[in-house]
Amino acid sequence: MAELDSSSTSSSSGSTFFNRSFTMHANTAEPDAPKFHLLLNNPSSLNRAASISKIYNSIDSVKGKVKKLCNLFESAKSSSTSTELSPKVVLRPAKSIGYSSSFSSSFNNPLIRLPGTEDRIVVYLTSLRGIRRTYEDCYAVRMIFRGFRVWVDERDVSMDSAYKKELQSVLRKKNPSLPQVFIKGKYVGGADVIKSMFEVGELAKILEDFPRIQQPGLVCDCCGDVRFVPCGNCSGSRKVFDEDEGLLKRCLECNENGLIRCPNCCS
Repeated sequence: MAELDSSSTSSSSGSTFFNRSFTMHANTAEPDAPKFHLLLNNPSSLNRAASISKIYNSIDSVKGKVKKLCNLFESAKSSSTSTELSPKVVLRPAKSIGYSSSFSSSFNNPLIRLPGTEDRIVVYLTSLRGIRRTYEDCYAVRMIFRGFRVWVDERDVSMDSAYKKELQSVLRKKNPSLPQVFIKGKYVGGADVIKSMFEVGELAKILEDFPRIQQPGLVCDCCGDVRFVPCGNCSGSRKVFDEDEGLLKRCLECNENGLIRCPNCCS
C-alpha cells in the first residue's frame, strides 16, 4: 500500500509538473495570438503599411527622374563642348541681300522718275505725329541723310497738299506710304530700303558725288528746319487786296496754308 501511495504521489507530482509546464507555455503563447488578430482586424495598420510602401515607391521614382535629368545635362554639356571645338562659320544675313536686290530694281526702274531733280535728293515726308510709326520712319530717314552732311530737298506733304498730289502722280498710287526717297531723279524706296542701304554701305557710295555741308547740325535761322515760312505777300492770310477792282483776291504766291518755301534753306 505504501508503494502504491508513493507511486501515486510521484505520478501526481509528475502530472502536476507537466501540467504546470503546459500551462506556462500555454499562457505565454496566448497573449501573442490576440495581437496577431488585432493586426489583421485593424485597417489603420494596413493603411499605414500601404502608405509606407507608396512613399518608398515615390522615392524610387524621384531617384529615377533625377538620374534622367543628370543624363540630359551631361549630354547637353558634351554637345556644347563639341560645338565649341568645331570651327565657327560666319554667315552673312540674307536681309541685306534681299534689300540690295530690291533697291537695284527700284533705282534702275525707268518708269518711276521725278523730273527736274537730277541734281538733288528729294524726300517726301510728314511732320505730323498722328501716326507714330510714320513719323518715326520720316525722322529716321532725315537723320540718316543729315549724318552724311548732304543737302536734302524735304517736301512735307502735311504742309503743302501739292507735294502729296505730285507724289501720287509719280508713284501712281492713291495713298502712298511715307517717307519716299528719290536720288538723282530716280526712285529709291521707303524707310526700310534706306535703312538697309545705310547698314550695308550702299547709300554712302551713292552719296559720294553730292557736295557736303560745311557746317552740319545747324538749324535754319529763318524757318527753324520747318522748311516753310509765312507768305510775305499776304502775311499768311491767303488774300490780297486788288486796288484796281477793289476786291480781295486769293494770293497766288502761297499754298493753302498761307506758307511758302523757306528762301534761306530751300533755295
